[in-house]
Amino acid sequence: MKKKIVELKDTAVSFWTERTKGQKGIFIGSAAIIAILIFTIVIFSSGSKFVPLYNDLSVQEVSQIKEELDSRGVSYEVENGGSTIKVPESNVDSLLVDLAGQGIPDSGNIDYSFFSENASWGITDNEFSMIKLDAMQTELANLVKGVEGIDSAEVMINMPEEPVFVSDSAQEASASIVISTQPGYDFKGDQINALYHLVSQAVPNLTKENIAIMNQYFEYYDQESPGGTGQENTYTYQQNVKKDIEKDIKQRLQQMLGAMVGRENVIVSVTADVDFTTENRVEELVEPVDIDEMEGLPVSIESIEETYEGNPPVGGEAGTGDEDIANYEGTDQGGDGEYERSKETINNEYNRIRKEIAESPYKIRDLGIQVAVDELKNEQEGEPQYLTAQEQETVTAGISSILDSIITTSINGAYAEEVQPEEKTSIVFQEFSQSFGSQQPTEQAVPVWMYVAGGLLIALVALLIILLVRKRNRGEKEEIEQTTERTMAVETEEEVPGIERTENSESVVRKKQLEKMAKENPEDFAKLLRSWISDD
Repeated sequence: MKKKIVELKDTAVSFWTERTKGQKGIFIGSAAIIAILIFTIVIFSSGSKFVPLYNDLSVQEVSQIKEELDSRGVSYEVENGGSTIKVPESNVDSLLVDLAGQGIPDSGNIDYSFFSENASWGITDNEFSMIKLDAMQTELANLVKGVEGIDSAEVMINMPEEPVFVSDSAQEASASIVISTQPGYDFKGDQINALYHLVSQAVPNLTKENIAIMNQYFEYYDQESPGGTGQENTYTYQQNVKKDIEKDIKQRLQQMLGAMVGRENVIVSVTADVDFTTENRVEELVEPVDIDEMEGLPVSIESIEETYEGNPPVGGEAGTGDEDIANYEGTDQGGDGEYERSKETINNEYNRIRKEIAESPYKIRDLGIQVAVDELKNEQEGEPQYLTAQEQETVTAGISSILDSIITTSINGAYAEEVQPEEKTSIVFQEFSQSFGSQQPTEQAVPVWMYVAGGLLIALVALLIILLVRKRNRGEKEEIEQTTERTMAVETEEEVPGIERTENSESVVRKKQLEKMAKENPEDFAKLLRSWISDD
């Protein structure tokens, strides 16, 4: 074998040495070109283009798809912070159909299709109400998500309990919606109003005033009054402006104070005094160009200088001169005389400003802010723990500083000097009722017979469990005994190989039988050991 390898090597070397440089170059170039072609073909054939299979997914949905793709052995890429999953372009269509058939991705939300797929008579009224509310929230979120400029939406609906008696007044529902808007998209006033109208019509007993819409940046979207001030009467316009001012200040205070003491531990009320006096005036002002020197801009200068020397002197000015006395005969002076006159006239230009001023249609004249803070901290062993006097003073100082700053910056400058911020605020510490912030479910009295029936049912279930366990243990023990007897009977009939009959005492035979049973039937052997241990 070694000799053949040496011969092949010598043949290849002699063949290569006999070739010319041109032939060697052709061989090397051809081999390089073939290698490059093979490498290129392999790269392009193995590399596949990845395209998005799903976009804007939640983490749970991506996890479901990822698990399914792993089980199928399909390569994938996760991008955009885990919200987009990409697969080879050739597999997109088939994967979409297959995953849709399996109900993937499943967001876990309940919609109205749940009732047709899970119809059952064994559902309680409370369970049905919860499922119905969840389905309504999901459907409304999908409806809002279909609006242009909205990527996703989360909806929370608070449905009041239906009145028991006819005389009871029906309470109104409320809805809170958080939308994720597309970057740079700006909603117009009519679009916001349409969104409010859409939500109010989708939920029973839901008015537009009980709807709160905000985006992911904590920016509120308030509905705008159609038609504007030109089509509204004066009273309606003024009340709407006053209401908007109070609502805006209240929301800012509620958000800020809620971060300090907890949103459920503070209530804010704001009252505003607004001045709706309008004023239109025209001002024509003349101001110097150089304010520091109070001078204008010279546009022309006229300078006159006159001098005279000789005899006789000039007759002077016609009429009465500046230094002459009227109706007084002057003296005729003789001899030499001289005359000198200097005059300079400067024309300055000043800034002439015309202002047509239309004052704001309203000014905040006064503000009153009332804050109520829950003095209950927590409960220890059933005993309520309240804020101490020192803690109340600390909270009061922090809240007062915030309120004074808001009042000072909100009131118009013309009325700011007359307002004392500390006189316009009120901070009260009071224990809140349990119904504030969260609705506690009403506890209904349970009849005594239900407790008795429940106790009997529990006792019956416990008795059945005990009987089943005892029956199971008895059956296992009988099965072990039967298996042991059957095995020993079979082994007794068979001869144990490798042992002479003269040496087959009863103990040796039993030992061989147990060894063979342990090798062939380990489960039966384990049961036999357990039965022996339990007997001991």
